[in-house]
Amino acid sequence: MSVRVRRVYEDPEPADGLRVLVDRLWPRGVSKDAAHVDEWPKDLTPSAELRRWYHAGEGSYEEFAARYEDELAAPGASELLDGLRESARTGPVTLLTSSKDPGRSHAAVLARLLEEA
Repeated sequence: MSVRVRRVYEDPEPADGLRVLVDRLWPRGVSKDAAHVDEWPKDLTPSAELRRWYHAGEGSYEEFAARYEDELAAPGASELLDGLRESARTGPVTLLTSSKDPGRSHAAVLARLLEEA
């Protein structure tokens, strides 16, 4: 299973496979053509409340990850996550984010959950 996280601002690569935007909002300054996004499952993104809480610096990344995992256990998000797992079993999946630090973002949490399955 090949899952990786990249910034949406980086040029697409042939090894990307399925390119999935995992941000709730479309990234600034990137056209849809240039992004080469195959899927945009908004229900897999953290809630607005959780994003605001984390970006306000009120908690640790570890707590953010735990709260986000709780959100992903909800029926709609859980089904989308299962579908993404199936895609990852059949070929490479690249999770795209506009986060400045993808390794400490919701995309990294998603990648870990996909690789654990």
